[in-house]
Amino acid sequence: MEKILPKINIEGTEFIIDVLKEELIEKANSQNRININDMLYVGSGYNFQYDTNTKNLAGLESFNDLTNNGHIKDISIPNLTQLDPISMAKKYNTAIEHVRGKTDFELTIKPGSMLDLRWNKKTLPTLEIAGHPFSVDMEMNLLRPKDDFKSKGIRLEQIREYYDRSSQAYIIPYNPKTHEFQEIDHLTISALPKEIIVVKFPHLQELDRVGWNTKYGFGPAHCIKEKDFKLHFKALTLPWEQTNIPNSIKLNLEQKKLKENNKPIVQELPNAELKAKKRRKF
Repeated sequence: MEKILPKINIEGTEFIIDVLKEELIEKANSQNRININDMLYVGSGYNFQYDTNTKNLAGLESFNDLTNNGHIKDISIPNLTQLDPISMAKKYNTAIEHVRGKTDFELTIKPGSMLDLRWNKKTLPTLEIAGHPFSVDMEMNLLRPKDDFKSKGIRLEQIREYYDRSSQAYIIPYNPKTHEFQEIDHLTISALPKEIIVVKFPHLQELDRVGWNTKYGFGPAHCIKEKDFKLHFKALTLPWEQTNIPNSIKLNLEQKKLKENNKPIVQELPNAELKAKKRRKF
């Protein structure tokens, strides 16, 4: 006996919910179908704009008359696990008991996968910097060094200005002994610092996409592909020649020499500009 598919009423029109085809099919017109994948998944369900004239998703043509858009409705529907748990159990080849209480996103996660460890087991991602592992703690806004309770770690607000858009990565000065971010003064540096190195690592949203989505209100599946999902990252240590530190040293030594010879030097910058130069990117 063929299973009777559940229905949902959207603004007075009945739609059949076909989980296996991932569609809403208008009961009175089977040619009119709404692709569930074209909706915005937000964890609690799906959001979309609905055109009561076409009885489908609102496209660009639905907004031609900006003075009359009463036919455009903001619609939210629950997770398919709630609307049709039996079909979702069949789709994912699992027991219906395993479906109840789960969101659509949670049902897609493979047990034992990296995403399972992050989402269900709450395992934090790690970033290895110069051989030492750090926990990426979005909730604490911190890169927290493992087994070093004396270290303050690397606070994310400290390195915000050190994000380089061209390379899409943070490039920061780092002290391997203290396991902390350590700023370099470009205005006074006269030799390569022995205790500091420069490291490069991805943006926080790449280091912890799950934490980023949760913290900033994105849907749980936003930009997540389980097959590519990672929990472990490694920072790259850059040679000094790939930074602007050698150039700053050269300029400072030249200015020092000019000053010692009583020759005119570059006019001092205002305080705001000095501060900006002192903390400039690498």
